Order: sequence, then C-alpha cells, then structure tokens
Amino acid sequence: MSNSDKVLVTGASGFVGSAVARKLATAGYSVRALVRSTSPRAHLAGVPLEFAEGDLLDAASVARAMKDVRYVFHVAADYRLWAKDPNEILRNNLFGTQNIMEKAKEAGVERIVYTSSVATLALTKGGDPVDETVPLLEQNAIGTYKRSKVIAERLVEKMIAEQGLPAVIVNPSTPIGPSDVKPTPTGRIIVEAARGRIPAFVDTGLNLVHVDDVADGHLAALKKGKTGERYILGGENVSFADMLGEIARIVGRKAPRIKLPRGPLMPLAFGAEQIAKFTGKEPFVTMDGLRMSRYRMFFRTEKAERELGIKARPFAQGLEDAIRWFRDAGYLTR
Repeated sequence: MSNSDKVLVTGASGFVGSAVARKLATAGYSVRALVRSTSPRAHLAGVPLEFAEGDLLDAASVARAMKDVRYVFHVAADYRLWAKDPNEILRNNLFGTQNIMEKAKEAGVERIVYTSSVATLALTKGGDPVDETVPLLEQNAIGTYKRSKVIAERLVEKMIAEQGLPAVIVNPSTPIGPSDVKPTPTGRIIVEAARGRIPAFVDTGLNLVHVDDVADGHLAALKKGKTGERYILGGENVSFADMLGEIARIVGRKAPRIKLPRGPLMPLAFGAEQIAKFTGKEPFVTMDGLRMSRYRMFFRTEKAERELGIKARPFAQGLEDAIRWFRDAGYLTR
C-alpha cells in the first residue's frame, strides 16, 4: 500500500471521522472527505483534505466522490438515540451504507474499512464483557439507532459473502476525546457532568476509548485487517459511577454519590421526548437510553490487539483530552 493513494472518508466532519481523516493525512495519504455543504469544518482547519460535497443518500454524489479512489473509510453514521422521525436514523445508516458499498464496488475500490459499532453485538445480562463472536439479532436491538446499525452491518456482511466486497468491519465502543463537535450523546454527558449537572447516576457501565485510538484502529484495519472480519476497537470497561467520578476529579468537583433506580426516570424520559417533539432538540434523557442502561456495555478487545497490533490508552486520558477540548471550544466555562 502506498501512502500517496487517494482515500475517501465519509463522516470526516464528525467525531470519529475527523480523527480518522486527521490520522490518514498525518500518515501521508491523499484524503478526500465526503461532507454535506452544511457540515462544520472549523475543527479540520490545517488538515490537508480535499472536500467533496455530497450526501450519502444521493448516489450520484457518492459516485463522483469515488473517482480515482483506492481505499474507502465509511465512518459516517447518524448517532442519535432519539429523533422526531426515527425512520430518518434508519434511512441514513442503512441506505447511506448501501450507497457507499455499491458505488465503491462499482468503482473498483481495493479496500473498504466499514465503521460499524459495538451496538451490533449482543450483551450479557450479567455484564460479562463480550467479543466479536456474539452478533445481536435485529429483533433484540433496543431503539432505532441500534437496529439501524445491526441491519447495516448485516448488509455489508452479505455483500462481502455474495459479491466479494473487499471490506473489513470495525466496531468502536464509546469514543471520547477532542473534536466532539456535535457533541455525541457521550460527549453531552461529559459536558453536563463537568458542569456539575449530573448529581446522580444509574447502575450501568461503558467501554471508553480515546477517539485517536479508534482512528489508529481504522488505519491498522486497512493494513492488517482480514476481509469479512469484525474488530472491536475499545478501551477500558468502566462503571458509569467511575466515569462521573473521574470527570469530577478532572474539573475539581465532588463526585455524585446518589444511585437512582431506572423506574422513576422512565416518566421523566417520556416527558422529555414529548417536549422534544415540539422543540426538535434531542432530549438529554431518553427512554431507549434508559433501556440500554440495564446492560453493562462491556467488551473484550483481545482480537484487535492481537491481529491489528493496537492498544488503547487509559480512559482517564480520553476524558482529560475531551474536557480540555470542550473548554477551549467554549462548551465549558473555565
């Protein structure tokens, strides 16, 4: 593989996509970023990128972006746990992925790294960490986001098996770190916790990984990943209480100590979603989010460490980098 080869990155204006584009450019690749005309780009200032304006749902613009491209990183995703029209999430994640894969195949792209999610993996009720061998069934997916990612991943797997699509699948866990512009649902938690606005917690857990380690995993998948295989790009398994405690330590606040049952929060989430239907703003607490929190979202990363040669840094560093960036970008007052 030559670093001068043209690489197309979708979602380069997003959180993970911007990290992937930055890593590729630093490594010397010629990077084309497929972005909407309205997508934010300030956080990409200084990164040598060629912008191709288009939309994942517009097959013609996707085909134009594929011209002279050797490798594709399909990182773009609609990562929302709530939407006024839930079918919008499904359309973006399924048909956007279908367009990218079909046009990449038609263009003769040599290698595709498809960014899926650990949302496509089945969790255990006991909270034991799971690996890549336990795919989630569509009917068991909680919420539209998870369902959309399961359906999209199965589409990619089918195209690999039946059409010889040259794709590798990566499944990031919960990325944290700088340039979370939107921010993501996890980024919103970090901002609100840093502001001291999360005084209590539910008993759940996440696998937290620095976004730059996720980006490194994408590049390693391009070079070392096996076609048709999936790789969890994760970090440390952390309880939600410990995550909030670490954020409190970083910003110099007292850690929340009140553990709440989920039951009484359901009416609160329902009310927040009803209000959101009128405001159009994604609510902070959602019913799907509470349903997901019944499970500890813990994962095993040995396969990626062994086959891709990657190792994540401690989760605390990701939180520190995230909070520093949120402060510098004006999301937090100093």
